Amino acid sequence: MASKKPPFFFFFFFFHLTLILSLFTTLSSSDFDVEDYNRPPGSSSNSNNNSVDGGHWILLHSSIGVSAMHMQLLRNGKVVIFDGIEVGPSNLTLPDRQCLRLVLSATTNRGVVTDCTAHSVLYDVASNTFCPLTLRTNTWCSSGSVDPDGTLVQTGGYGDGIRKIRTFSPTCQETDAVSDGSSSSCDWTELSSTTLAAHRWYSSNQVLPDGRLIIVGGRQSFSYEFFPKNSRNDRSFYLRFLFETMDPYEENNLYPFLHLLPDGNLFIFANNRSISFDYNQNKVVREFPVIPGGYKRSYPSTGSSVLLPLKLTAGVTVPEAEVMICGGSPPGAFNMSNKARVFLPAARSCGRLRVTDLDPKWKIENMPMPRVMPDMLLLPTGDVIIINGAGNGTAGWNDAVNPVLNPVLYRSGRPYGRRFMVLNPTAIARMYHSSAVLLPSGGILVGGSNPHRKYNFTADPFPTELSLEVYEPYYLDTQYASMRPSILTVETSMQIVSYGQMFSVTFVLPLYMPNPGVSVALVAPSFSTHSFAMNQRVVVLEVAGLERLSVVAYKITARGPPTSAVAPPGFYMLFLVHSGVPSEGVWLKIQ
Repeated sequence: MASKKPPFFFFFFFFHLTLILSLFTTLSSSDFDVEDYNRPPGSSSNSNNNSVDGGHWILLHSSIGVSAMHMQLLRNGKVVIFDGIEVGPSNLTLPDRQCLRLVLSATTNRGVVTDCTAHSVLYDVASNTFCPLTLRTNTWCSSGSVDPDGTLVQTGGYGDGIRKIRTFSPTCQETDAVSDGSSSSCDWTELSSTTLAAHRWYSSNQVLPDGRLIIVGGRQSFSYEFFPKNSRNDRSFYLRFLFETMDPYEENNLYPFLHLLPDGNLFIFANNRSISFDYNQNKVVREFPVIPGGYKRSYPSTGSSVLLPLKLTAGVTVPEAEVMICGGSPPGAFNMSNKARVFLPAARSCGRLRVTDLDPKWKIENMPMPRVMPDMLLLPTGDVIIINGAGNGTAGWNDAVNPVLNPVLYRSGRPYGRRFMVLNPTAIARMYHSSAVLLPSGGILVGGSNPHRKYNFTADPFPTELSLEVYEPYYLDTQYASMRPSILTVETSMQIVSYGQMFSVTFVLPLYMPNPGVSVALVAPSFSTHSFAMNQRVVVLEVAGLERLSVVAYKITARGPPTSAVAPPGFYMLFLVHSGVPSEGVWLKIQ
């Protein structure tokens, strides 16, 4: 027995001596390599390993009473969820047993009905509870975004709501939300003295560098406008590009994809064409090549789009910007599904376009399966998850079949040909009128699916879905708990970071892996509807240093975004990403 003690005590002494010598050391810049910041656990930049864990699904509620056509995450950890009001009675009563007289038609009083049910809920992520909210005008197929103060500004809709502006504040005094539908003092506000200049049905929104919102397009609305209104912009501005991209009958130019570029111009994609647009001068700065493949990518041949993460380095104020577009349908697909009930295979292709190149060219790659109506969401790691949708048909009433149940992970930093991975499937078809948003946990909140004019809970095979579930990616698995940073403090005043400001974040990390180390990512909360997450954005900050404070405690110092074109003013989730595993996001205001 005595002969075994010296080796044990030698190992014990040597192990703790190593830890002590590592305290209060400064780590080199190679420990936070921006290029490799999204590397999955257990892989390396030269690895041929093509697998990470497939994640898992959790059913949060079998019914929240309404179908989640639209979602917006707020900075208080709540999610505003809503449908249109023309879908018929929901399964959730209005607060305090009230009833409303709703106008479903803008042209005739025959569309006036009495409705005692809610068409919107406020979902509390932390407590997994919800309460009903009150919509007074029709939000069917509308748009939205949060302003720099974090207030949801929701625009347009149908019928009496087609020119309405509504707001929802995250600072309202909310009573306890419970799953039985008890009332809350927080609710929608409809602006009575300010309306949109044009009809906005199937339009898209984007926050601009000066904090204004731009609202673009809509059915038969070939224009854009701004909010807030003033004497100079209290009107709409014609944009011929939207007219040029409209196909006869099928349209294929609705819900245009908008991305604010780091030079301050607006990327607009509709149908299969795209431009860089100077909205201040009403001028097309540049038209990009048509995306190859012959597919239509905009509603109702609905694909999806993201602006890939903007990666910041020292001294660079206009970083490279690359747009990605996936899915869609072939020409004529909507006619075939809507009239002939023939459901053509969806597009399998994705295109990437580096819009900051001198001569941009689309690079095409194929998803593991065809997909129409996909939701594309940026993860804190910089990867993209492609979720929801169908394999055949288009958006529209019962115009798609063959639900795609498996999400796909797209690892944006991997070499061509090794970027896609099929993940574990849900059991619930998420077809037309589904939505998804990224949560501060790093999970994906998923809801909706109603391919019917009215709520239909007995339809076969795709009934109206009132359920809410969350998809947890691989990095939330317990096997990666030791690699997950936990943020302790953000060393700024009032959780505010100014442009170009240096700031530090202290955090705990049980198992530090120096390659690829730790990065700092800002993620904007998105407004999700009709397969497009408006305003979503990931900005990977320049890191100045990483200091070890103790065995498991660290301080990382980063520089705030250089300009408001790179990161428009407002609230962002700040994530630390360590070897492909993100921390819980904490809210930070950029101004």
